[in-house]
Amino acid sequence: MSKTDQGQHRARYTLEFKLEAVRLVKAGQEASVTARVLGIPKQTLSNWVRLAEKGALQGVGERPVSAEQMELARLRAELARVKMERDILKKATAYFAKESL
Repeated sequence: MSKTDQGQHRARYTLEFKLEAVRLVKAGQEASVTARVLGIPKQTLSNWVRLAEKGALQGVGERPVSAEQMELARLRAELARVKMERDILKKATAYFAKESL
């Protein structure tokens, strides 16, 4: 039984949404973090990045994404990145504080 047989529908995204996700990854955001924040599978995002590099990325248009939604997704991705950096710094501080004792 496939997912669509169980009543689940395959998500469809606009080209703008895909391009914004790819831009976040190319700007240095971890693909796994970006995918989690945007609510998409990591493999899907990796496929979009690969297709964008080839110039073959296409959108569907069934799931319109407004400018506000794109900005919200960008801010969520940035927040996730900053939290990850903060957590790394916390762990490093605790490690070096332990070493100095």
